[in-house]
Amino acid sequence: MTSTTAVQVALTFDFDGYSTWIGSHRATSPSMLSRGEFDPIGARRILDVLEQAGIPATFFVPGHSALAFPPVVRAFRDGGHEIGHHGWVHENPVLLTREQERTVLLRGLEALDKVAGVRPSGYRSPAWDNSPSTVELLLEFGFEYESSMMGNDHEPYWCRIGDAWSTTEEFRFGLPVDLVEMPVAWHLDDFPQFEFLATDKGYLPGGRAPSTALEIWKAEFDFLYQRIGSGVMVVTMHPQIMGRGHRLLMLEEFIRHVASHERAGFTTCQDYVRHWRKGRSPSLPADAGDNRLAR
Repeated sequence: MTSTTAVQVALTFDFDGYSTWIGSHRATSPSMLSRGEFDPIGARRILDVLEQAGIPATFFVPGHSALAFPPVVRAFRDGGHEIGHHGWVHENPVLLTREQERTVLLRGLEALDKVAGVRPSGYRSPAWDNSPSTVELLLEFGFEYESSMMGNDHEPYWCRIGDAWSTTEEFRFGLPVDLVEMPVAWHLDDFPQFEFLATDKGYLPGGRAPSTALEIWKAEFDFLYQRIGSGVMVVTMHPQIMGRGHRLLMLEEFIRHVASHERAGFTTCQDYVRHWRKGRSPSLPADAGDNRLAR
């Protein structure tokens, strides 16, 4: 990355397949599961868009999805895109024991190796929920970065172990470690804007016009480009959602908007993290106070 592409956009896609409906939503309905069956169709449409634009992307893939749709995962690899880890069957790590979470990480790694012969350097938690054990386990398995948290918007930062908080005590910062966070944000995710979901806790209406998301994403990019001048914007999409025709047209328009700016470009999460790491070592946020756990 050079000064001419100081602003980068990481297009990321969670290839959840059936797993999000089985693992996160405990689906018993074939109709609900069939939403995941559209994922390969949407993914191949997205791959065509990326190929035509000549840009790389990052696909986070649960092991369950890799085994269900292996030709598509190999197409991610063969298209020169990054493949990241996204659990086994889209389990929320907060609901797992430490050993269960370790097993999930291992099963996901084994599936991605079996299907595509890849060992991911990056991880994204299903549901963007990390457990108290997640960072330690990611270090144990040799990951370079994760992309599930929201402590910044356009600047990566170092993950920590051992943050402590309660309703009665001050927040205490834990130990920064050699794992980079590529921050995400719900307004840069297609799921809450487009997907309809009915649960016992209420409805996610979804179904917004693509112009709504396009307006938000363009404005976020413009702020980064015009006001900050350098950094990364991580956009999260799902092929079973973004692969629908009217939304795919919106994605193409967003790509054109970014490409029309001379100091902007596209990156994979892995490439951006490896560039960002140069000359840096684990540290706390610049504005962190002295209320830190004993080292």
